[in-house]
Amino acid sequence: MGTIGIRDLSRNTSQVIDQVSSTGSPMIVTKHGRPVAAVVAVDPDALEDFVLATAPEYAVARRAADADLAAGRTPPAAAVFDQIRRKG
Repeated sequence: MGTIGIRDLSRNTSQVIDQVSSTGSPMIVTKHGRPVAAVVAVDPDALEDFVLATAPEYAVARRAADADLAAGRTPPAAAVFDQIRRKG
């Protein structure tokens, strides 16, 4: 995994994208020496999973759901399935 300054990225965007795409190795983008972003190759078949996994609102909802599960605030799956069957 390499790093590239934001200014160099703006000058060489196409080459960086080609390199990341061909090698599959991410490139960390820095601004004033600090990491601020990453350029990563995306598998078209896994694009939806990638978007969901990195969407802030999804991450917040997932953490809340995990907390509810850990605290026992979720119904058993069988109850949920029964409720779905009754509505259908």
